[in-house]
Amino acid sequence: MKKAIVFVVFVVISCAKNTQVHPPVGGILTEKDLEVSKNRAKSLNLMERNQIQDWINHQNQKFYSTGLNYWISIEDFEQRTKKKDGDLVSYQYDLYDFNQEKLYDKPTKNIEVQLGKFDELKAVEDVVRFLNKGEEATLLVPSVLAFGTYGDDEKIPNDMPLIIKLKIL
Repeated sequence: MKKAIVFVVFVVISCAKNTQVHPPVGGILTEKDLEVSKNRAKSLNLMERNQIQDWINHQNQKFYSTGLNYWISIEDFEQRTKKKDGDLVSYQYDLYDFNQEKLYDKPTKNIEVQLGKFDELKAVEDVVRFLNKGEEATLLVPSVLAFGTYGDDEKIPNDMPLIIKLKIL
């Protein structure tokens, strides 16, 4: 019961719409606008990190914090040998919300892409550099490293943290 209440609170807070700062049409952001935006980003990141940590505390699986501000299901992950720009890698991943509901029916799949030459979610690009063929990992990613303030214009709204289940092919 306690898990359910914590989870419901997490979902409600995650879905809450936040005010966004946009520049006026044809103009630029003032210093005050930039400061408001910066403070919003900081507080959103802190709130999401706390929510994700609380979610982790209620799981049987262990997750480990990384230097890039996401969590991964592999211990000592960042101590592995890192692939270099130019190396080719094939991988796929599925996106989930923190209700563990799959957001898209088919996984995102990339075959023989060159590291450093493709546009990918920052956390995904970081992880594919450390995993070997056949390995899988689960990532817990704050919205700033996922689809951020704008979402993906399909199923992922603005400011939505994600669970990413990734496999190297």
